[in-house]
Amino acid sequence: MKYLITGLGNIGYEYDGTRHNIGFDVLDFLCKQLEGEWRGDHHGDLATVKYRGRTLVLLKPNTYMNLSGKAIRYWLQKEKVANEKSLVVLDDLNLEFGKLRLRAKGSDGGHNGLKNIQEVLGTDAYPRLRIGIGNGFSKGKQVNYVLGKWTTDEEAELPHILEKASDVIKTFVSIGIERAMNATGK
Repeated sequence: MKYLITGLGNIGYEYDGTRHNIGFDVLDFLCKQLEGEWRGDHHGDLATVKYRGRTLVLLKPNTYMNLSGKAIRYWLQKEKVANEKSLVVLDDLNLEFGKLRLRAKGSDGGHNGLKNIQEVLGTDAYPRLRIGIGNGFSKGKQVNYVLGKWTTDEEAELPHILEKASDVIKTFVSIGIERAMNATGK
């Protein structure tokens, strides 16, 4: 069984260590944990890893966050993966810091990466794992917050959050979305 796991983020060193790139960070953690290696490929960096007899194609798009749909559609088609066997990992400022939410489908919730994916795929029926980055910003400062670096306190919590998110991904590919949502407390 094959899965496409996509972490959303922006390419470039200036985005490393920012809240918006937690999708990339989760995939980096998972790739290292499963002893994979990244390679540059069409529309992004890819790593193919195995977990419990499943093949996971990990994707970090190089199309920038707001054009992620192009890369996802390309790799879904190329790897012959159905939408329900795909998982998008992303930041969510509507969730408290560190909270995880796994869903089989849903709205973009104002997230431009999800908005583009839905436009390109023509559906909102694809699984997504949202990772809370909190909303500790003042009015009009949302972009600065999302593209900002983690605080020292947040950074100290990141390894635990990355491990939890990695575990959710492994649960998703092992037992499916419904049971994974139940196991992770929806």
